[in-house]
Amino acid sequence: MRDLYLNQTIRFIQETFQTTNFIPLHVPHFSGKEKRYLNECIDTTFVSSVGKFVDQFEEQIATIAQTNRAVAVVNGTAGIQVALRLAGVSAGDEVLTQALTFVATANAIVYNNAHPVFLDVDIDTMGLSPRAVSDFLEEHGDLREDGCYNKTTGRKISACLPMHTFGFPVHLDELIVVCKKWNIPIVEDAAESLGSLYKGKPTGSFGELGVFSFNGNKIATSGGGGAIVTNNKVLADQGKYLTTTAKQPHAYEYYHDALGYNYRMPNINAALACAQLEQLQGFLEKKRKLASSYKAYFSTKGIDFRTETQDTKANYWLMCVELANKEERNLFLETTNAQGVMTRPIWQLMFRLPMYKDCTRDSQKNAIFLEERIVNIPSSVI
Repeated sequence: MRDLYLNQTIRFIQETFQTTNFIPLHVPHFSGKEKRYLNECIDTTFVSSVGKFVDQFEEQIATIAQTNRAVAVVNGTAGIQVALRLAGVSAGDEVLTQALTFVATANAIVYNNAHPVFLDVDIDTMGLSPRAVSDFLEEHGDLREDGCYNKTTGRKISACLPMHTFGFPVHLDELIVVCKKWNIPIVEDAAESLGSLYKGKPTGSFGELGVFSFNGNKIATSGGGGAIVTNNKVLADQGKYLTTTAKQPHAYEYYHDALGYNYRMPNINAALACAQLEQLQGFLEKKRKLASSYKAYFSTKGIDFRTETQDTKANYWLMCVELANKEERNLFLETTNAQGVMTRPIWQLMFRLPMYKDCTRDSQKNAIFLEERIVNIPSSVI
């Protein structure tokens, strides 16, 4: 019986993508002005971090995110690293985040010589749980004049870093209430959620800062790239300054007065991104059509296809199903991949990785449940 449903599922995916060849998880879709903009970039010779497409990209992202400013960077991980620094994270501090995430979320914290604290996720969003954050702070939090401290470790808790898993927004209203109570700034890891909305407002715009990724597997890509967004002009200016090697403007002198980063997005990447962003709404519509098709199919198989929660509109970046248990998950993964349909499990929880095994964490009940059941299925724009 299981073999029958799996074979039917493979055929359905092949019919949906109109091929019996290998079907990847997510590939970029180039159908706009990508070649035109890239050729223009090459013709002008402005292919590095200075050029009109970088400025245009920042304007487009700020508009999409509905924020005052955007800062282009080389990738999402670098963006989170810098955004945390801008939010006030210093060496030795703690950052509250989720263990159910891509490793870049945790890595960006440690790049600031800070300590990740892994808290549980909600089942419905697969993202950081406001209840888990509240419970942790009620037990360990110590609110002082200069911020919140962990009374168990003595470290300052300098930021909260939720990640919108696969483009599904976390429960932002509740999380904002908790973090405001404890005077902890929110930095949104919106790497996967470009185009997602929470109560009609774009993800990335709720925290002190937000960060998007434009990696090759994202809904809109620049090959490699990211963006920091914020409504705080001072933080935006500081972010641009730090990511441009902290160089002070001068007609000819080289003077750098802080430890900065060579993190600016090259103009040639921005050219590709600009063409992609012009098509974003079309991509989102096609994603929703694919998600609707998957939902209808899997409902006939008694399998939960993950859909957006109330008051949200997800971008359906990577679509996923929830299987009955780990055994069913593994069978699904083995069978689909063996027949050329690329599927992937959700990430291993961060505390299972050797570099994060000793980090502070809670019970992770929901994260473990999801880790054993969630599988990503082909999600490309078609």
